[in-house]
Amino acid sequence: MAHTNKNTYASKVSIIGCGSVGATTAYAYLLSGTVTDLTIIDIDKKRAQGLMLDLEHALPFTPNMQITATDDFSKVAGSKLIVVTAGKRQAKGETRLDLIKANKEIFKNIIPKIAKAAPDAILLIVSNPVDVLTYHALKLSKFSANRVFGSGTLLDSSRLQFHISKKIKLHPNSIDAYVLGEHGDTSFPVYSSANVLGKPLKDFEGFSQKDAEKCYEDTCNAAYRIINDQGYTCYSIATAVREITDAIFEDQHKVLPLSVLLKNYYGHSDVCLSVPCVVGENGIEKIIKIPLNAKEKSLLAKSVKTIKSYLK
Repeated sequence: MAHTNKNTYASKVSIIGCGSVGATTAYAYLLSGTVTDLTIIDIDKKRAQGLMLDLEHALPFTPNMQITATDDFSKVAGSKLIVVTAGKRQAKGETRLDLIKANKEIFKNIIPKIAKAAPDAILLIVSNPVDVLTYHALKLSKFSANRVFGSGTLLDSSRLQFHISKKIKLHPNSIDAYVLGEHGDTSFPVYSSANVLGKPLKDFEGFSQKDAEKCYEDTCNAAYRIINDQGYTCYSIATAVREITDAIFEDQHKVLPLSVLLKNYYGHSDVCLSVPCVVGENGIEKIIKIPLNAKEKSLLAKSVKTIKSYLK
């Protein structure tokens, strides 16, 4: 059943870039019904229009959605949320940080146009390396920090929950275990507080320290494996973006690990990394400082140092 929205303004989303991630995100929106007004922007106008037509042909079977496809950035006006997926995508053998130079140039071109056309919008950055690009989007847009954030380690966390679920034979949704820090090679799992309804994960029979390490290893290798086998990742990240969108439009005050500007988070500031955030209609409503043990604090510091070295 389609969700109801308070007004048209609150239901408009624009997606920047209609590659594999942008296209599957549009499709996820089409199925969910949360978004009733969707604008797809791509420098290749024909590609955007082809995606629009393909989506429109599904409308007899889905909640109603108004779809616009264009290369004109002024058409993002009136968007509550703008999802940025544009950029060079990670190729086989590349890390996310290898994409910095090309994607910073793209952001330098598109973010000011977005900010001018939709000065009150929330910006959700999905392009990689997401932490570096979220920081640059914040600076380029001059928006307040609560309105510019990245998808961060939400997908990493769902991957970790999935791999743990296979080990302990419980639904992934029942497992409170999160990955924080960089969405990349210096991310880290917060196993010190991982639990199932209060029962520590380490107390589960058949779940050893070795199992915990293997689950995180599988999480880290997931994107590389999918890119190697399929050429790109798209379905899981599109679903994660839909989850964030629902949290905003429905003012859910849901806690999600997202890439946000840190302000004295365990002593770290002026860098964007994933930590637990409360997400509602204003974007990031609050950042939650969760307990970290000494090892996790050290890994957070390593993530901060790594990302800061790319912000110059």
